[in-house]
This record gives sequence, C-alpha cells and structure tokens, in this order.
Amino acid sequence: MRFRGLVYRAHNPQWFWNPLSGEGARKHGGRFNRRGVPALYTSLDMLAAIREAQPLGRPLQPLTLCAYEVDAEPVFDAHDDAHRRALRVTEFDLACPAWEAEMLAGSIPASQALADRLIAEGYVGMRVQSFAAGASPDDLNLVMWRWNSELPARVVLIDDEARLERGPER
Repeated sequence: MRFRGLVYRAHNPQWFWNPLSGEGARKHGGRFNRRGVPALYTSLDMLAAIREAQPLGRPLQPLTLCAYEVDAEPVFDAHDDAHRRALRVTEFDLACPAWEAEMLAGSIPASQALADRLIAEGYVGMRVQSFAAGASPDDLNLVMWRWNSELPARVVLIDDEARLERGPER
C-alpha cells in the first residue's frame, strides 16, 4: 500500500538536532528492527506517540513531539487482515510480547524476524497497531526502515519556523 499522511514522534530531547534520525533504534534495537538497522518509529496520533515514548507507571520525562509528512510505498499494512493473510503474518509476529527479553538474550524475536522479511521483500515501512501500555486497538504506528526526503520513501519534518535548527537560546 501507499501511505500518505501526517505522523507524530515523541523522542528524547537530546536528539532535537536530528529528528529524522533512526539512530536510537539502530543502536538499541526495537520491536520491529534489530540492532544495527535504523528505524523511524512514528504514530498516527499525537497521544499514541507519547504513549510509545513514555512507559506507563513511570514519571513523565521530557519529550520532543514532532510532526512529519509522509508519502511512502510500499508500506506493509499489518492492520489489514487481508494483507496479513497474504504474507502469513500472525498476531504473535506482531505483538511478540517478550521481544525485548528475547533480543537481550541474543535471540531474534518473531517481530524482528518479520521486519527482516518485509525489508528483504522491499517494504520501506509498516503500518501496525501500537502495543504500548494503555494503547487501544485503534492506535496505529508507522515504522519506517528506509526514508529520505524523496519518493518513494518521503518523510519530511514539519518545522516551518526552524525551531529545531536554532538549538537552545543562550
């Protein structure tokens, strides 16, 4: 499918100067990317983006919330039953509740193996349900594995006033 629309990302303010970076995900790994593979995790809703970045039960930490315009294809639609069936993607492949523990133990979690397969098949990203604590089934994310400022994987930060370019005022 082709994804066109706005997405949001809440990230650690230390990365304010590079809001299109997938370096944190590359360095640490994520549900849908192995260590060494950059990924841009975004949400289709601002509150879902905050939920993704801030685990429940912990005090709120500072976040930088950014919006992006996306026009990308092909994007695998894991929220669509027909797309999942066509590629034999199971709910376990997506939810993979122990992904982090498996990754830290040196295994390849099912969700990362799925991402590897989709990347190998040429997908630039995936639209998928959020599995963050407190998320509803309607909270959707867009995970990008390949992106730049050009089609077919266009992701552009919305920063018309160049607020992130200025850096801290002294």
